[in-house]
Amino acid sequence: MPVTHTLLDRPAVTHVEHVAARAGRTVAWPAWVHDDVLTAYTKNGILKPWEHQANAATMAHDGLHVVLATGTGSGKSLGYQLPALSRLMSDDRATALYLSPTKALAADQLRAVAGLDLDGVRPATYDGDTPRAEREWIRQHSRFVLTNPDMLHHAILPGHTRWTPFLRRLAYVVVDECHAYRGVFGSHVAHVLRRLRRAAARYGASPTFVLASATSGDPADAASRLTGLQVNAVVDDASPRGAVTFALWEPPLDASLSPPVRTSALSETADLLASAILDDTRTLAFVRSRKAAELIATMARGRLNAAVPGLGRRVAAYRGGYLREDRRALEQALLSGDLLGLASTNALELGVDLVGLDAVLMCGYPGTRASMWQQAGRAGRAGGDALVVLIARDDPLDMYVVHHPSALFGRPVEATVLDPSNPYVLGPQLCSAAAEAALTFDDLAMFGPAAAGAAEALAASGALRKRPTGYYWTQRGTPDVDLRGTGGAPVEVVEAATGKLLGTVDRASAHAMLHPGAVHLHQGFSFIVDELDLDDGVALVHAADPPYSTHPRDITDISVVAVRSYVDAGPIGLFLGDVDVTNQVVSFQRRSIRTGEVIDTTPLDLPARDLRTVAVWFTISPRELSRAGVAPGDVPGALHAAEHAAIGLLPLIATCDRWDIGGLSTAGHPDTEAPTVFVYDGQAGGAGFAERAYGTAAAWLAATRDAISACGCEAGCPSCIQSPKCGNNNSPLDKPGAVSVLSAVLRRLP
Repeated sequence: MPVTHTLLDRPAVTHVEHVAARAGRTVAWPAWVHDDVLTAYTKNGILKPWEHQANAATMAHDGLHVVLATGTGSGKSLGYQLPALSRLMSDDRATALYLSPTKALAADQLRAVAGLDLDGVRPATYDGDTPRAEREWIRQHSRFVLTNPDMLHHAILPGHTRWTPFLRRLAYVVVDECHAYRGVFGSHVAHVLRRLRRAAARYGASPTFVLASATSGDPADAASRLTGLQVNAVVDDASPRGAVTFALWEPPLDASLSPPVRTSALSETADLLASAILDDTRTLAFVRSRKAAELIATMARGRLNAAVPGLGRRVAAYRGGYLREDRRALEQALLSGDLLGLASTNALELGVDLVGLDAVLMCGYPGTRASMWQQAGRAGRAGGDALVVLIARDDPLDMYVVHHPSALFGRPVEATVLDPSNPYVLGPQLCSAAAEAALTFDDLAMFGPAAAGAAEALAASGALRKRPTGYYWTQRGTPDVDLRGTGGAPVEVVEAATGKLLGTVDRASAHAMLHPGAVHLHQGFSFIVDELDLDDGVALVHAADPPYSTHPRDITDISVVAVRSYVDAGPIGLFLGDVDVTNQVVSFQRRSIRTGEVIDTTPLDLPARDLRTVAVWFTISPRELSRAGVAPGDVPGALHAAEHAAIGLLPLIATCDRWDIGGLSTAGHPDTEAPTVFVYDGQAGGAGFAERAYGTAAAWLAATRDAISACGCEAGCPSCIQSPKCGNNNSPLDKPGAVSVLSAVLRRLP
């Protein structure tokens, strides 16, 4: 791999971690495996299973619920395919349901199962892309249905009477990549799975659950909370692994500018991607946003064409929002080698089998060690050696980890955070269950200890009607419940001149990404938004090639609703509680692509959005601020800088990224009557991140202070206290004041 040797000697590399290769451990096929299944696998070149595959499969065959939590490329699919397919072949009436968080993964699994050519299994995907003409056939004839939690929630469970034969014979439920079900989305999926168990039991079935996960902090506990069942874990990975060279990369400062400006991670990633392709190194570059995926692919394409005319066609972008046929074509092109490089959002982080990749680039720390190793595992999947490079963004967390490699390596990955008792999740899910079939008093236990009180409250509000036999849904149709917290149906992006549908953007992001005047990127082409119609869910755009990018600005206000818990540390207070957050996108900036300079600011007239959620906040008395050396005029900037850095460092201890959370700082809040810094979950009812921050506040705030102190800038930069999502254009900010504030808080906190 020539690119390896040219990279590791570069000054930008701050650390190189070598992960040694390991040999695999195989065992004999379990005696219970059906002969036809065994023959199919051996024909496909699988002569013996790895030990962890056989262990998990045997547990599932014996009727035990099991989670297989091993590394990327460890063959977790075989662990659930063996028991499910053996059952389908030995019982021609049995069925199996497969759930994945992404359509790409379900399509990949369909290829794998269909490739075994097992007579009578008839696997099929049933999702939003499935033509309506095929759906009835799938309901009646497929015995291995591959879908996702959204389709299970919106279509299968509400229409369970049409699925009666399938549910009556349901033997196995596979929940793939279950570590992806975290936060509010995970909490919703936990109840969707309970509704599935209830529907199956209604028809006399009690399926065995088999879950697959990347390595996680406590997979058995997370899987048990997700399913509501006692789940056993298999975590000893017996698969072989090629050696991995893992480099941490700090983009250099351009000393020719005054003050010096750090080269963007996007530009560095595009350079490395182009270099890898020139070296014939098959590479996947992971980025944090759809826009970044398009930008990196475009920049890499330009650099390749400049070096070798026409070579740019071998790199592309991949992200959510593309049409189905476009996604499948890109996946196939990468698998076949027509594409040598792909810039992707985390849509390809999960278990799509990308055999033959040599290298992975990460444009920014993915937010958790679990995601980092999951993305790294995309390289070397054919058993060969692999190169992984993490390119730091100008971000407090990124700069912290590239200079503190012990925060990444040799540490366990995070536990998955989800809270099925979240009232903003539990109430709507109980309504969904009642709409499917009357919710009996015995059913409530399945939904957790808070369900009985929640059902009573729903009955008192009129959403449910309480009868002697249980609770009944009182409305026509089904409840409108959004599993992913995206704010409703996605907004369609339509080219006004042609009426062509370009793609979609989730509704929660539409204010920031599709406001009038916004630059929208799609497959390397630029469009400008002419109109955003939120009622109809449509944004009209026209093609353009502007010399600027657009950046929304917003304002936020917070009011405290209730305090759940607090720590009284004298002049310092630490709180956890419920808050109301009001946010409004009020304007956008146009910035020159060439220089980054602000061209102008345009006001916007978009509605405010209200959110009741959970926050962690600390207060500090004015006297303590004075004692810490923070003058009254510097207090707003000191608190603002501490807030930014705290948000940036929270992913170090919680399974979130900075886009899952928000914050507010003020020199005097009306509810706390003191200088205050808030950090809140960006989902209705909370996602568990604020609770995690409250429980580990000392470690979180110490890492925040250390990251600010260690940064080499004079007055603050994106590497420490500036935020890419600040609605106040990163003003005011006071770097020394932030260190003083956090030191004062840490001196008092237990």
